[in-house]
Amino acid sequence: MWKKPEEENSEPSTQRFKKTPIEQLKGKAVIGPSIKIKGELTGEEDLVIQGRVEGRIELKKNNVTVGKKGHVQADIYGKIISIEGEVDGDLFGTEKIIVRQSGIVRGNMTAPRVNLEDGAKFKGSIDMKSEDGAKKLPPEKASIGPQSAPSQLEPGSAPKEEPAKKTAKNKERRVGVEADTPRA
Repeated sequence: MWKKPEEENSEPSTQRFKKTPIEQLKGKAVIGPSIKIKGELTGEEDLVIQGRVEGRIELKKNNVTVGKKGHVQADIYGKIISIEGEVDGDLFGTEKIIVRQSGIVRGNMTAPRVNLEDGAKFKGSIDMKSEDGAKKLPPEKASIGPQSAPSQLEPGSAPKEEPAKKTAKNKERRVGVEADTPRA
């Protein structure tokens, strides 16, 4: 006989997904809103920060969450870093960094995947290279695009290049640079 999908599982759906607050925090350390820590935090479990932390947070194999009431002035090293509060410092995620809508980050972020939700505030730089890619190529070879000198010049200065001979090859190469070079 045919059964409805709801009847196949004898356990009610509310019991499968409903967890008590203690069960939700199991395996996570919590720094409460009234706690202030200065120094280095290390450990082997997930961390939720609702208070203030200054220094360094190093949980490279675990998740770090800065809650809405959390204020961190530290570099954070974690597996998945989720920001809902405020962070002044660099973030280093081995898997992913998420800056939620309420999150504020002032610092650089390095992770293979970075997610900035609409409304999040961020000032800094983002480097999205994976650990594998960083190991394969040295830093000077890991940048995207051809290696060339910076294209910005100070006002009134001319590019420091020898004058190009008028050949078809040079005309092709100079496409897009014509505005920067003086015309003869």
